[in-house]
Amino acid sequence: MGERIRLALVGIGKIARDQHLPAIAADAGFELAAAVSRNGRVEGVPNFTDIAALIESGLPVDAVSLCTPPVGRHRIAAQALAAGKHVMLEKPPGATLTEVHQLQVQARGAGRSLFATWHSRHGAGVAGAAAWLADKQIRRVDIVWHEDIRVWHPGQEWILAAGGLGVFDPGINMLSILTAILPGPLRLAGARLIFPTGRDAPIAASLEMIHDETAPVIADLDFHATGTPRWDIVIEADRGTLLLKDGGARLWIDGAEQVGDAIGEYPALYRRFAQLVAAGESDCDLRPMTLVADAFLLGERTETDPFAF
Repeated sequence: MGERIRLALVGIGKIARDQHLPAIAADAGFELAAAVSRNGRVEGVPNFTDIAALIESGLPVDAVSLCTPPVGRHRIAAQALAAGKHVMLEKPPGATLTEVHQLQVQARGAGRSLFATWHSRHGAGVAGAAAWLADKQIRRVDIVWHEDIRVWHPGQEWILAAGGLGVFDPGINMLSILTAILPGPLRLAGARLIFPTGRDAPIAASLEMIHDETAPVIADLDFHATGTPRWDIVIEADRGTLLLKDGGARLWIDGAEQVGDAIGEYPALYRRFAQLVAAGESDCDLRPMTLVADAFLLGERTETDPFAF
């Protein structure tokens, strides 16, 4: 492999255009070598309709970054690994935990890097929050995670279909932050999931979790909240209070705002992917996805009014 990683971007939708393409273009460690999508195109590079066509073309590609919906992603990633490519997965890393476990085994066998990304962990305030909490005793955590599905996923019907995760598509961002910053283990104790009539994924949820078997962690998730989004985590500790706002982008400790790393979430992801490829390592922390799976297992289901984009 040369100094620059020749990368194919798979799935040219909103997240690819808004986040991945700018991050790749700004990173000198990557060369965008191809795009793969049934519907979208990227100017200036070869475009393919599926991963098989890319592989069969013989175009030199070292790695692929998958931005497709989670259902169906396992097949694409498995084909890429079988063809000797390193693989980066947009969150959530798959439709099921079993799929990602299988990809981990395949990546190890192939000697390739597999990166299950959690972009919110790279928010500017997250590292500072983790450092401050490291020696604290947590007393209580309260979370409000509200956004408008019509703004962030306009017309994307798949997100309310089976496997689309619904409100846990944004909610898993919160869980990725919690599992990164809390010093002890986190488990789910109960959940209430609210499904629009005729839909197979929840549009709202409430979660009851427990940190280190001592502190309550309460989360209110809403995917049809209009107006300004709220992505707030408040943590009461034995020696102060922490507030993470804007999905981890801003941090306050005892009322004083802290200055964090401003590299940006997706640039940080690609920097990490390059490090993994260079070291021949993988990074697949599945704790956030496990908590989502637990919510579907334990959750009390309630129906609400039908939803239309």
